[in-house]
Amino acid sequence: MRMVRWICGIKLKDRLPSKELHERLGIGDIALVLQQNRLHWYGHVLQKEDDDWVKKCMEYEVEGPRPRSRPKRTWREVVREDCKTQTEQRGCYGSL
Repeated sequence: MRMVRWICGIKLKDRLPSKELHERLGIGDIALVLQQNRLHWYGHVLQKEDDDWVKKCMEYEVEGPRPRSRPKRTWREVVREDCKTQTEQRGCYGSL
């Protein structure tokens, strides 16, 4: 956010909301951009051959005991959530 304010020539004491600065520069929400990039990559992975190493990595399960704390979310879980949020807008292809 500091760079956005610097580019616009706005200081923090000017008290302009971040949303207004993003609109001035035409910058989208970073979470939405990351979500779109993940789904774009997922589309490429789905088009790969079944014996391709990238597709095999998507199916790979790590052996051994899981750590005691809450498990980290997998890439597949994150993409599944992205598909759910994007389904209303465009639809999502492939099965997770």
